[in-house]
Amino acid sequence: MKVVGITGGIGSGKSTLRKWFASQGIPCFDSDAVGKELLNTSLKDQLIEKLGAAFYKEDGTLDRGQLAQLVFNNQNALEKLNAIVHPAVSYAFEQFKLKNKGAPFVIKEAAILFESGAFKSCDAIILVCAPKEQRIQRVMERDHSTKEAIQARMKHQWSDAKKVELSDYVIQNEYLEAAIEQAKQILSMLKSEF
Repeated sequence: MKVVGITGGIGSGKSTLRKWFASQGIPCFDSDAVGKELLNTSLKDQLIEKLGAAFYKEDGTLDRGQLAQLVFNNQNALEKLNAIVHPAVSYAFEQFKLKNKGAPFVIKEAAILFESGAFKSCDAIILVCAPKEQRIQRVMERDHSTKEAIQARMKHQWSDAKKVELSDYVIQNEYLEAAIEQAKQILSMLKSEF
């Protein structure tokens, strides 16, 4: 089965475009959502062991904001978190592929597809780009985050210029309608290729 990675910096619109591909009948895997779910279930004990119980609320759910504040300002903590999450998400993706083995290809969305090295197992990569200030504004509105917190997360992601060199397709997402038109063209090419 062919794997198409979709990635982009925080606030670029990669999740919106992944949802569009899913609406077209393409099986799509959301690495971020799976990782969040696992941190609230099977990985909870490992996270508590490595980073402490302070990242879970009284109701037992993960306080993502507090965890993000730590890991995006502490490289050692980020590495510990990644060592817990990445193998589990990779395993979940393998299970997802098995469930969708009749499809000609699946899409794997991952914010740090390049940074984690996961791009090496993709047959094609779609990069979603948008201007930095627009991305910051989108995330501030979506997550009610501060500009400083968003910039701290951005520091851990490669620049678009570096990602473009390794991508097969690039979607410019300043305006959603134009981005979807680009996605339609890419989908047509992927269907003919795979």
